[in-house]
Amino acid sequence: MAVQALLTPPGQSAAHGLTVARIVKVNHAGEYGAISIYSSQIAVARWRCPDVVPKLYDMLGHEIEHCAKFAAAMPSRSAKPCRALFLWTTGGRALGIVTALLGRNGVWACTAAVEAAVHHHLEDQLVYLAGRDQALFDIIADIRAEEAAHLQHAEEHLTARGPHIEFLRATIAGVTDLLIWASTSGESTRMARDIQSG
Repeated sequence: MAVQALLTPPGQSAAHGLTVARIVKVNHAGEYGAISIYSSQIAVARWRCPDVVPKLYDMLGHEIEHCAKFAAAMPSRSAKPCRALFLWTTGGRALGIVTALLGRNGVWACTAAVEAAVHHHLEDQLVYLAGRDQALFDIIADIRAEEAAHLQHAEEHLTARGPHIEFLRATIAGVTDLLIWASTSGESTRMARDIQSG
C-alpha cells in the first residue's frame, strides 16, 4: 500500500491509479487480440476472399500502432501486461481463422462485433479519464476515431444480414465484453456503473 501511495500522482487516490493501470492493461491486451484476429484473417482470406486483404492489412497496421501506444503508456501508470494475454492472442487467432473461413461476411461481422464492443468501452474510459489523465485521454480519443472507422467500414461491407450473422455478432461481442471484464478484474463494470450514477 505504501508503494502504491508513492506511485500515485498528487491529488489522486490509489483506486484511481489502479483503474487507470487497468484501462491501459486491458487496451494493450485488446490490441494484441485484434492483431491476432487480423493476422489470422489475412492468412485465410488470401485464398478465401482475397479482395478484403488490402483493407485487413490497413486495419492490422492501425492495431499495431495502437498496441505500441498503450505499451508506451504503461510504465508511467504502473501498468503491466495482462496476465490473460494468451487468451487474447489465442482467442484472436481462432476467431480470425473461423470468421475468415466464413468469407467476407464472416470477416466484416467479426470486425463489426469487436469494434462495437470496444467502442462502448472506450467511450466509458474517456468519460472516466476526462480531467484525470489528459495524455491517456488523448491517446484513447485518437484510437477510438480509427476504431470507429473500422466499425463503419465493416457495417458498410456486411452484405448478409439475418439470424446467423446476428448470432455470430452477439456471440463475438459477448466474448469480447467478458474478456474485457475479466482482464480488468471487473473494473469495466464498476466504471460504467459509476459513470451512470455520477
